[in-house]
Amino acid sequence: MTTATERRPKLGFAGLWNLSFGFFGIQIGFALQNANMSRIFQSLGTSLDDLPALWVAAPLTGLLVQPVIGHLSDRTWLGRLGRRRPYFLAGAILAAIALIAMPEAPGLLAAALLLWMLDAALNVSMEPFRAFVGDMLDKDQHAAGYGVQTAFIGAGAVVGSIFPWALEHLGVSNVAPAGGIPDSVRYAFWFGGIALFASVLWTVMTTQEYSPDQMARFHGADDEEDGHTVRVLAARGFGGALAWIAAGGVVTLAVAAAGLEKEVYLLGALLAGYGIAGMVAIAMARTGRPASLLGHIVGDFAGMPPIMKRLAVVQFFSWSALFIMWINTTPIVTRDFFAAPDPASAAYQQGANWVDVLFATYNGVAAVSALVLLPFLARRIGKVRTHVAGLLCGAAGYASFFVVRDPMWLLASEVGIGIAWSTILAMPYAILASTLPPRKLGVYMGLFNVFVVVPQLLVATVMGSIMKRFFPDEPIWTMAFAAATLLLAAAAMLRVREEA
Repeated sequence: MTTATERRPKLGFAGLWNLSFGFFGIQIGFALQNANMSRIFQSLGTSLDDLPALWVAAPLTGLLVQPVIGHLSDRTWLGRLGRRRPYFLAGAILAAIALIAMPEAPGLLAAALLLWMLDAALNVSMEPFRAFVGDMLDKDQHAAGYGVQTAFIGAGAVVGSIFPWALEHLGVSNVAPAGGIPDSVRYAFWFGGIALFASVLWTVMTTQEYSPDQMARFHGADDEEDGHTVRVLAARGFGGALAWIAAGGVVTLAVAAAGLEKEVYLLGALLAGYGIAGMVAIAMARTGRPASLLGHIVGDFAGMPPIMKRLAVVQFFSWSALFIMWINTTPIVTRDFFAAPDPASAAYQQGANWVDVLFATYNGVAAVSALVLLPFLARRIGKVRTHVAGLLCGAAGYASFFVVRDPMWLLASEVGIGIAWSTILAMPYAILASTLPPRKLGVYMGLFNVFVVVPQLLVATVMGSIMKRFFPDEPIWTMAFAAATLLLAAAAMLRVREEA
């Protein structure tokens, strides 16, 4: 519990702009990754069946990086550079290097390693940005802060998604040489690296974080000291940790018994790994020593506030649908709407560029929705119902892939997906921001993003097995799974009760 003694000064539009402008560049990087990595992997020689395995590195990196960075940024203070901004800057430098190097990858292994580096760096920059809004704004501006952040996410994604298509129309070659990628994609990645670094640098240079003394005046005394985590862990038994280990063993055994793809072994290893981490954290806590990094993260994960647990279920299903879309839209559009499954063909590259336009469309819709539609709906029907409505729009957008035949009409599908994307990015964080303990804002935001990453791992490991067994060479059926998971997310959201 905290007792605030002072309130932060309100920021105008320029202040909100500076606060989140770095997210514009970060999302350019994510958009280039999401819209083009399947294309790059296929151009470098991988098959459709192997795409999920190559994408595993990205969500796994986020799962490991975000809670650690959140915990560390809660405890960082580097004078004029601040608390969160050192992580923005370090991540931006590494991400820019990865983006510039990606088009020159000599083969699949190099491309996969650069994807890992890129996703790690983007997560290092992105996670503290969520906590940054909570640090810098008073509670009555949280919704506005996350709305502006979502608008920058949408705008950055539009720029990143549409850039290869725009370059083609400016005369840059969109034909891939044998074993390589088109110049349109190469130049887009180089532009993305420069834009990412410049936009994050803008936020670093135009903002000034509150010092620890100022934060203490805003929040008052906090009675949940570090020793609380040790006591909570020490009081726990080993039964829960053993259950996680057992679950990992069951999943591992099921790979051979059910003939699942070998990537599912990773899921079993992660479940067992979390159980082992829990046992180690509990054992260390029982010695009476101060909580370690591992102890803090395990303890905070186990002690999430109830509203965060309910929103975590919503996030799990929402991001399952999104990751299905990011992996499979390119093969779906090129196969089913351009009749071009061969990555070496000109028609495939045209279809892949149309995917860039589709992704730009849903992100553009999200940017407008975040600034105009969401505030209007949230005031009238509340944040929970607004999110439910957005998720239903997204489910309709995914389902429409089975009805539409002309690729131009897929733009209408992307409108529904864009509305869902805006609510996914804004509403859960707006609901959470006023309920999380201020001194643990970074680590809780990082742990909340675990429920963004875990579904991505499940999609990357399990979806390939499902599709190979039941729908070989028919990737469009992944859109049915995406629609169904958004319906489940909407149902789970009805269990969330926002504070008055």
